[in-house]
Amino acid sequence: MTEAIKPPVAAPAGRKRFWKQAHVVPEAGGYTVQLDGRPVRLPGRTLLNVESRALAEALAAEWQEAGQQVGGMFRPEDLPLTGIAGSMLERIPAERDGVLESLLAYAGSDLLCYRAESWSPLARMQQEQWDRWLTWCREAWGADLHVSEGLMPITQPPEALAHLRQVLEQASPAELAVMGVTVPALGSFVLGLAAAKTDVSAEELAACATLDEQAQMKQWGEDAEITDRIAALVRDVSDAKRFLTLAQAA
Repeated sequence: MTEAIKPPVAAPAGRKRFWKQAHVVPEAGGYTVQLDGRPVRLPGRTLLNVESRALAEALAAEWQEAGQQVGGMFRPEDLPLTGIAGSMLERIPAERDGVLESLLAYAGSDLLCYRAESWSPLARMQQEQWDRWLTWCREAWGADLHVSEGLMPITQPPEALAHLRQVLEQASPAELAVMGVTVPALGSFVLGLAAAKTDVSAEELAACATLDEQAQMKQWGEDAEITDRIAALVRDVSDAKRFLTLAQAA
């Protein structure tokens, strides 16, 4: 029996590519990614096996691309879809209750609920761009979240949080794995949920989540650190949305 390959825990500099060909093999009721004929296993020894062939092909494609640059080094960030798949296949089944609690905690302190002082230009931007998502959350999911000015903590209605918990309890492992990326990245349960449940673009969601930073740059000039962070945010959310689309493909 050939030995399975684990996705490596790479050092910051990465690891040397050690395979020539990544491909997909129908197996175990789904599709398994193999490297030079050896199956990839996740850290918990689970096969990298998914139900959607489209997703499996995308996983194999990112393994095929990883390490193709100068020096042949690759890092975990070169395999974003594999990382989400690992959460879907191992973390969600093993720690589902904990995942739900950690995601729901963002709803209790959602970015969209904490506003600048009402007289400020930023507050007007927040009202224009954030209120529609809170309205969507209320109308689509029955969760009416309260809004406050400033940073003092507010307590959200228990019934609103109960509705959002129900949304999580009904979510598929793929949706929870995706929200495990989008909610922390965007700093908002509502925006993270929108990433999983709507067709809104990653660029629009990232812009919505970074209104404060954009207001700062408008006043003081562009900041390379901020623009790089926003670009990374767009990539993370784009990868997550793409993963879910592929996972749900027939």
